Amino acid sequence: MTIKDVLIIGAGPAGSTAAFKLASENYKVALLEKNPEIISNPCGAGMASSVQRWFPFDLKPAVDNVIKEVQFTWNLSDQVIADISESEPFWIVQRGQFDELLRDKAANAGAEIIRPFNVIKLETEKKIWRVTSGEGLHLEGKTLIIADGSYSPWPELLNLGPKKQRRASTISIQLKGQGNLKKTAAKFEFGLVHHGFAWAFPLNDGVSLGIGTFLGGNQILKSENILNKMLPSLGFESSDGIRKEELLNIWNGHSNLHGDNVVLIGDAGSLADPFLAEGLRPALMSGCEAAKHLNYWLKGEVKDLSSYSDAIKKKWGKSMAWGKRIAQVFYRFPRVGYQLGVKRATAPKRIAEILSGEMSYEDIAQRVIRRLILQKN
Repeated sequence: MTIKDVLIIGAGPAGSTAAFKLASENYKVALLEKNPEIISNPCGAGMASSVQRWFPFDLKPAVDNVIKEVQFTWNLSDQVIADISESEPFWIVQRGQFDELLRDKAANAGAEIIRPFNVIKLETEKKIWRVTSGEGLHLEGKTLIIADGSYSPWPELLNLGPKKQRRASTISIQLKGQGNLKKTAAKFEFGLVHHGFAWAFPLNDGVSLGIGTFLGGNQILKSENILNKMLPSLGFESSDGIRKEELLNIWNGHSNLHGDNVVLIGDAGSLADPFLAEGLRPALMSGCEAAKHLNYWLKGEVKDLSSYSDAIKKKWGKSMAWGKRIAQVFYRFPRVGYQLGVKRATAPKRIAEILSGEMSYEDIAQRVIRRLILQKN
């Protein structure tokens, strides 16, 4: 049996990014996907255009829309508008197209995409990983990347990631037609959702609507009352749309994302933003970082993969620690949070800068602390 350099479980954005980067370095990479046909995800997702710098190929073919304005409301009124036309663009992508682009680039770089390959068993012996599929297939690799999302069983079994998992309860609705949403405007509604918010992203041929609640553990999201108000406000019937409910792993403290020749990336590593539920940017970033640090290890330049966990802590976790604190206060006292956090004169610009990747939560927190010190003096 040929031993691969890298086995990657999960062919989503995180796994495909890592596969592209490593295959481009001439490593033997196997990208394992459990579904016989890779399911096209129809939902729309937002991400900062700044992610383009991580890729040597153009991402724009998968970009469905460019957002120039962000609208915030409280109970569908008390509107605040942020103009982000002068900042880094905020892109909306259709996940099916975006994921396919990344997979194709990985395959073109030399990665082998194997499906169906539903991993049911992991073993390691003499620093070699052996994966077994439900179809009775076996593969071996020097390193392993776990990239199969929030429902992955492997982080807990490998004792990696957060000791206590924190999940957001979400529902996504795909709508045909534009309704009354502006083509270049994203909408965030903070008053209707208990311990969370709703968002609407315009697509070329529709609208992607999402609802998420972020406190209280794995609570059930009671969405009907919300949708009965939210959908008509966007110009749709309350029964419209294709709906999908999911639990999303969100960041819950610094944790080891590496073990012996194994790393967690994307939602499997619980990297989604605990305040705004952004998951695509950390998925891509962690895929890039994992590839870089596995490259170091495979070349013998580092003794283990702890540098990967350290890099994620510095580049993402440091900001998310502040994001978690902000979320805990904001969603417990949302009306006050909206008045002081969103309606403040400079707040829309700051939130837009978070969305566009120009600013971190740490930057916002430091500004608030400085303001408090100046007021006391």
